[in-house]
Amino acid sequence: MAKNTGKTVCLNYVLDQLRTTDKVIAVTSIGIDGEKTDQVTQTEKPEVTLAAGTYFVTTEYHYRQRRLLSEICQLSEDMTSLGRLVTARVLQEGKVILAGPSSTGRIRALIDDMKGMGVDLTIVDGALSRKSPASPAVTDGLILTTGAAIAPDLNSIVAKTKFVYQLTQLPEYETDQQNFMMQCDSGIYALEGDNLHRLPIASPLLFTKCKDKLFSHGNTLFVSGIVTDNMLDYLRVQPNVKDVQLIIKDFTKIFVTPFCLQGFLQKGGQLKVLKRPNLLAMCINPVSPSGFKLESEQLRNALQAVVGVPVYDVVAM
Repeated sequence: MAKNTGKTVCLNYVLDQLRTTDKVIAVTSIGIDGEKTDQVTQTEKPEVTLAAGTYFVTTEYHYRQRRLLSEICQLSEDMTSLGRLVTARVLQEGKVILAGPSSTGRIRALIDDMKGMGVDLTIVDGALSRKSPASPAVTDGLILTTGAAIAPDLNSIVAKTKFVYQLTQLPEYETDQQNFMMQCDSGIYALEGDNLHRLPIASPLLFTKCKDKLFSHGNTLFVSGIVTDNMLDYLRVQPNVKDVQLIIKDFTKIFVTPFCLQGFLQKGGQLKVLKRPNLLAMCINPVSPSGFKLESEQLRNALQAVVGVPVYDVVAM
């Protein structure tokens, strides 16, 4: 949900719990994780500790900074701004900075590579404003971290977190065209039964230029890219809004405000996804770097009352 909501603490907790299993684990990050100091906020960060036998993927630059004994298993041919990606296996426990692939396609390929190396579970550490790894097309499940850093009062924290939770629970749209639709990377389509028609609209961001074509094949629309307030505001005032079904790939494609989405739904419009993510749990950090602090149990109980997944404070456990 934000920086300083306890993402790295949660990651370390999960990794520590997995030590008691016989699973082969791999870990990487779509951002940068494990640094002592956050390069944006200049606040202290928890480091990432990996046990012997764990695989990890990071850049050449960060691999040289590791404080553990490891063996290199693979060097990618793809270059990043910090060198090639290194896949290594930990031989002796220690600390590492994770900085893996930056795109969902490369994340998916990495997970497949890990399976080929005998890895049972690959953990992808997320990043602020980077929802894409949480897509069910990329990963099999997710943990959301939230807390005092996102707002200065309990009610606002709960409201903002509840909204994201509700996005993960949007109903699924069933169609025989699902596999094809998940592969679409541009455009707006109309669905008549299971017949898919591509509309002459290059992007949902440009739909106003061809809005007279929007309902040329019915009221069920599939947007292959992102959905913003602009589109929902337009659909909300249409006379046929009660018949409109707007379909997106998954919740990571939604960039709308709670007010706008609620207005669309209250008018009778429907928003559905092709795939709903598997939200496993939420973790909280009741302390903000600005000094604002909540009682852990109070925050946990307030969130647990509005979400349907377990809520944990792993530090208080």
